[in-house]
Amino acid sequence: MKVQEELVLFLKEKNLKIATAESCTGGLLSQMITDVAGASAVFECGVCSYSNPIKMSLLGVKKETIDQYTEVSVQTAEEMAVGVKTLAGADLAVSTTGFAGPNGGTEENPIGTVCMGFALPNGTVTEKKNFNTNGNSGRDAIRRSCAEYCLKRIMELL
Repeated sequence: MKVQEELVLFLKEKNLKIATAESCTGGLLSQMITDVAGASAVFECGVCSYSNPIKMSLLGVKKETIDQYTEVSVQTAEEMAVGVKTLAGADLAVSTTGFAGPNGGTEENPIGTVCMGFALPNGTVTEKKNFNTNGNSGRDAIRRSCAEYCLKRIMELL
């Protein structure tokens, strides 16, 4: 069984609704969830918030957060997740913001770095992880690894 099938079944059993806010994964989380027949029972919405103005206007990320921590930060990821959870009226939400490559990245946040936010029924969790295994993963591999990780992590956190 694929991880997205496990997640949809898990959320159905718990009667929970999910929403996504994606930057670097570009809608892949939403696609993976909605690839599962019956996902409409658990999936409220997905926002592909690639630009900072959309992160701020639609998801409520504060300009001060981006100015102080950048758009690739656990602080931004947390505000994205809380924002989409509120927007959708969902029980939980997940967000991703990072550098999938091949360009971008910084010394502190090299290509493959993704900050994730999980807005859960009882609080928030943030994580920062590098998905560029061995330093030579391509853009698609980084995005897919991140998306699969997020789907698994949701079940662990609940």
